[in-house]
Order: sequence, then structure tokens, then C-alpha cells
Amino acid sequence: MAQIHHLTRRSLLGAGAAAIAAPAFAAGRKLGPGDKVNLAVIGAGGQGAANMAKLTGENIVAACDVDFDRVARGMLDNHFEPNPLRTVLKAAYAKANRYTDYRRMFDAQKDIDAVVIATPDHHHAVAARMAMERGLHVYVQKPLTYTVEEGRKLLGLARANPGLVTQMGNQGHSGDDGRRVVELIRGGLIGKVREVHVWTNRPVWPQGVARPAAVPTPANIDWQTWLGPADVDWGYNPDYAHFNWRGWIPFGCGALGDMGAHLIDFPVWALEPGLPTKVETRHSRWPGGASLWDTKRPNPIEGFPLACVTHYEFGNAPEARKGGGPLRMTWYDGGILPPTPPGFPANLTMSPDGGVLFVGARGMLMHETYGEKPVLIGDGLEERAKKIPQSLPRIHGGLQGHETNFVRAIRGEEKISCPFEYAVPLNETMILGIVALKADRPIEYDGASGRVTNAPDANQYLGRTYRKGWEL
Repeated sequence: MAQIHHLTRRSLLGAGAAAIAAPAFAAGRKLGPGDKVNLAVIGAGGQGAANMAKLTGENIVAACDVDFDRVARGMLDNHFEPNPLRTVLKAAYAKANRYTDYRRMFDAQKDIDAVVIATPDHHHAVAARMAMERGLHVYVQKPLTYTVEEGRKLLGLARANPGLVTQMGNQGHSGDDGRRVVELIRGGLIGKVREVHVWTNRPVWPQGVARPAAVPTPANIDWQTWLGPADVDWGYNPDYAHFNWRGWIPFGCGALGDMGAHLIDFPVWALEPGLPTKVETRHSRWPGGASLWDTKRPNPIEGFPLACVTHYEFGNAPEARKGGGPLRMTWYDGGILPPTPPGFPANLTMSPDGGVLFVGARGMLMHETYGEKPVLIGDGLEERAKKIPQSLPRIHGGLQGHETNFVRAIRGEEKISCPFEYAVPLNETMILGIVALKADRPIEYDGASGRVTNAPDANQYLGRTYRKGWEL
């Protein structure tokens, strides 16, 4: 991982990162092998419950959610198989202190060692910052942050507090298949890679549509706390609450934010190209009927388009892996698949759910989401692959061990899989596709300073404004 550390220091320690460097804060409780970690969860239902179901061997001391009725319903559905996991998690939650507002939780409860954050995207950085400033280890669901500036803020905190264990929730980074993909690409199996295609079937939620009218807020939901840092005064509607928030700009990061941390992870990890130097996002019509060519778009734009294609260019930047050279990576969402490259077998299909295709000088490598089921395309590749040794450590439990890797790392039993040192530049690469979408034009980017250089107005999308009381 030494090269990745070098990459992030070179690309993120420019003026932008230096300006937001943070002081160290008091360290939390020292834990050793065998000690149980006192865990809190923010966003206890949905994805948070899926994460916490794997951590019931620890002490779950606090649970924070704006809708505990929904959390309770989640204990009864089929999301957590086998059944014993649901039973154990339900019992653990019953013993935990409950909070609606994580700000109150942090003020009131002092026995927390670590926090799992599985809220909508717009809360991630605010909750993580508050936890880290209190000396708490943090596991933050993907995308790590809603903006570029938030990511750099969290990286500054992580560097100022090296005793904190940090993890982004892109579980494919812990998978055996994904780690083998990285070893094969780095080992030169398919030769120089100058072209990568990445795709997903997302969105699988309402997107590309006009915002629905507000309806009465159910009595069990604390809607103002759900809005939290979002600087909008939207009333409640189930089409942007809970799972569906991903398609709405004040709360989510669209399909790219939902799946980019999983899929873009492997090209960034294997090729180490540095931060992109140019990004362009083409897309379907904006919600409400406007198109890219209209001079009068909805203002402000409230939701993401139904489908996007994002082109990333990476140059010979100082932080890129030596000899890596220029790279072009293209992202496709909305169910769009990449064009078939020359030499791609006629009897081979690209998974409609999502995947990555590396195109090299001596062949191709394709895998599904989370790095799974890698396929080698080219004569003799299977035999050559056997000669490339294992060079990355394997995570206990693999793909299903990402959460437990977090607590084992806190106890010093295993190295952390995807710390902020790596996760922040990965997340920044992904978020820059959304910056280009909002700018609606190609952007040229200077990773050292963290600024768009050709379109000054686009720099507003590197950060955001916060609702009073929820500032970063």
C-alpha cells in the first residue's frame, strides 16, 4: 500500500488540503486483541442494519435513527439472512440507547469507541467529523462524502489523528476476487492499460423525474433531523425519503455516488493513475424536461438525470504510478453498456447489473460488481496468470468481512482494508464526475490545489452550503 499512500500525499497535500488541516484531538479508549468494541450506529435501519448484523459480537451501545418504526420493520423482512442474524441484531438494538439526533448522542454518551455511519449521503461528512473530533473510529458508508471539500476535511482529520481507524463501506475492497484482479493488472498480465469501461444498472430508484409534491410527514419520522445539513426546505415525500433519496441532488449523489466507490475502486487501485485531469459528463434530459442543449434549465436542478456517461482522463501527473502513463476511463449508468471493443468474444456478455472492463495491450480483463467473477480475454492469459504471485494481504472473511475488518483493526488484529488515506482520493475521483454533471461542460482539474481551472463557476460544486446548526 506504500504507493497508494504516496499518491494521496502528493495529490492532496497541496494548498487546498493544507488550508483545511486539522489539529489532533483526545484519543479514545485503547483496545487490544479480544476486547469488545463499544459501537454506535447512525442510520440504524436499511444499510446500517445490514452492516450492524455482522457486528453483533461487539457491544452495540447506541443506535441513532429518525424512524425507529422502520428500523423495527427491517428486523422482520428478508434482508438479513439467515434468520438468526435478524434475531440477534434485534436483541442488540433493544439493549442499546436510542437517539434521533446524532448530535445529542455524541453529547450524551461517552462510552462509544467507534461509529458506523449509514445515513443518506448528505449527512456522512458532518457525522464523521463530529465522531472523529471526539476520538472515535469511523466506518462510513459510500460515497464517503457528498463533496470534494468534505473528503479533504476528513482526510485532514485522519492524518492529524493517526490512531483513529477509518473505513469506507465499499466491501469489494476486502474481497478475494477484487484483490486478485489488482494483482493481475499490476503484474502486467494484459499489458499496458490505457482504456477502462465501468458500468452499472443504477438507478433502481425514482430518478430523472420532477420533484413530487409534499405530503404530511408520518408521525414516527423526525423530518427536520432527516433533512439535517441539506440547505433546502423540502416537505416530506416517500419518493425521496429512505432508499429513494439517492436520486435527489440535496441528499444523494446519484448512480455514480451509489456504485462508483465499488466499481471505480479497482481501476484506481490497480492502475494508480492519480486524480483525473479532465472530466466530462454527458446525460439524458434533466428532470422536468430540460436537455443539455436548453438555455433555460430548471434552476435550481433538484434531481439527477436518468442516465449519464462520464469520461475521465488521467495524465502523467506526478502522483501517478511510475510508468502508468495516460488513461481514459468511462463510466456508464442508467443501464447503458459500453461499446464492444475489438477482440471481445462474440459469445461473452457484459453483466447488465454492472462491471469493469480493462482493455490492455495484450488482452482484456472483465469482472462484475465488487470485483467478483473476473474473466480473462486473450490467448495464453490463464497460464500467465498462474505465474503472477499473490502480493496483497487477504482480509479475513473476504467480501463479507469488511465490517469485522473494521473492529479487528481497532483491536490491532488486522490492518484496515480501505482507510480514508486511500478512500478520499477514490471518492474525489467519483465526485468529480458529479461536479462535471452539474457544470454541464468538460472540466479541467488540478488535483494538487483541488480546483477546476478552466471553468471557475464549477468550483462551487466542490463544496456546498449547510443548514444552520449542521455546519461542517
